[in-house]
Amino acid sequence: MSARIEHLSTSGTFTLDGQSFEVDNNVWIVGDDSEVVVLDAPHDAEAIAAAVGDRLLLAVACTHAHDDHVREAPRLAERCSTAERRVPVLLHPADREVWELTHPGVPTTDLAHGAVLTVAGTDLHVLHTPGHTPGAVSFYAPELATVFTGDTLFKGGPGATGRSFSSFPTIVDSIRDVLLQLPADTRVHTGHGEDTTIGDEAPHLAEWIARGR
Repeated sequence: MSARIEHLSTSGTFTLDGQSFEVDNNVWIVGDDSEVVVLDAPHDAEAIAAAVGDRLLLAVACTHAHDDHVREAPRLAERCSTAERRVPVLLHPADREVWELTHPGVPTTDLAHGAVLTVAGTDLHVLHTPGHTPGAVSFYAPELATVFTGDTLFKGGPGATGRSFSSFPTIVDSIRDVLLQLPADTRVHTGHGEDTTIGDEAPHLAEWIARGR
């Protein structure tokens, strides 16, 4: 059975720079009836674990380390681990400082640009797409014609860059030089909100640069 994409939405808060906001987060599960990878683990470990069910969880892979994307990552990994096999939490090392704000001293396993995660015979290519945070990554699954962009690219433009650890010029570089190089029909599954496609977003790059966000 080939890999498929499952979606779960969880609600909670995002807190940074002394401010807190109510948010709804997308959780993406990629795999088949036997094994899966979870992309981001916000707000509700039990709900995500229930969606995983009795399937083997290969990894919890984080698009970035803001608390609304990783708050439940260690708990989910522990919940789905066994005595024989520990589920790793994968994070780009450039986001370690951000991770420490939520999970001080909790270890992660490094993600690197160009690495490939394989689940149910399907490859997820790790693309370092910094800007929203220094270690933000996207996961590109060419066989599924899909990229999971976290908070780097949304329907309507880049992710927010007005807080600590973020950079608008950097996120523009990531979108222009990495994400917009993907095929136009690539579906974009985001960290919040609706899907889009690379082809739908590409014509608007100049507008985003002009407005500065």
